[in-house]
Amino acid sequence: MISRRTILASAPAAAAAAGMAPALAQNAGAPAAGAAGAGSAAGQAPGFYRYKVGDIEITAVHDGVAMRPVEGLVRNAELGDVKKALTEAFLPDTALPITFTALVIRSGGKTVLIDTGNGDNGAPTSGHFMRNFRAAGFDPAQVDTVLISHFHGDHIGGLRLKDGTAPFAKAEIMVPETEWAFWMDDAKMSAAPEGMKGGFQNVRRVFGPVAKDVKQFQAGKELAPGITAVSAPGHTPGHTAFRIASGDKQLMMVADITNHPALFVRNPAWAAVFDMDAEVARDTRVKILDMAAADRIQLAFYHAPFPATGHVLKDGSGFRFVPVQWSSAV
Repeated sequence: MISRRTILASAPAAAAAAGMAPALAQNAGAPAAGAAGAGSAAGQAPGFYRYKVGDIEITAVHDGVAMRPVEGLVRNAELGDVKKALTEAFLPDTALPITFTALVIRSGGKTVLIDTGNGDNGAPTSGHFMRNFRAAGFDPAQVDTVLISHFHGDHIGGLRLKDGTAPFAKAEIMVPETEWAFWMDDAKMSAAPEGMKGGFQNVRRVFGPVAKDVKQFQAGKELAPGITAVSAPGHTPGHTAFRIASGDKQLMMVADITNHPALFVRNPAWAAVFDMDAEVARDTRVKILDMAAADRIQLAFYHAPFPATGHVLKDGSGFRFVPVQWSSAV
């Protein structure tokens, strides 16, 4: 009979067996642990995942992770409640791993990138986008269009590296009109709290050299074959989601309407410290999650666990995130 007691009791025996494994392997003609060629290489396989929306090919590209202290992460919830939600999701309750996932879309003969990752401007555990992008078979020189959801550094950092290099120099850069108006306003930068000034300065660092060539778009416009901008304000003034549609299939790339789903899908009224207008962000979040649950629309998040896509179901006062079934087929 399997019980917690029998499982725990078996642990010492399992550890002892593991300790004997090198000797047994050596006796069988296999190299001992620590011998040349044994063991595993550091790191993971390339972080990309392909799937289809009708005739459109989507490739999720992982940029890495950053750890964020849990204390202060949610503005309007008790720390104990936040820790409980994380524990229930089998996540650490002191620092939350926040992942970054951009999308590469092949549609109508065009290669379109939605957001760019941190580049070399983020946490040391981030900045893997370009390696994974190339591993997925893409060349930055062949990107036709880069669509930006909003101007936070983890979404635009890959447009311009610290040395000034622009990896997507041949691509058309398209940004939300409202977002551009806010972050490029000198008066708003002067009036901003000290903690936000760095964000304004980074926007100018990234876009300044190409400002005259950047194209601004409005919500409701089709920006590339099958890709339409959807207004999703609150996280930032011009924060934008993207509807990707082919035939009767659709996906909505919702960018940062939530941070980690274990917190903000499950508890959509919670306000993340990153949201500039918490009330508007909450209304946007609930509206989109409600629609996605009712119409069974697949969502792609920027900060969900990789490959950061799945569905949501209504669950009490909140929602439940259901990740996609991983498949090797495209």
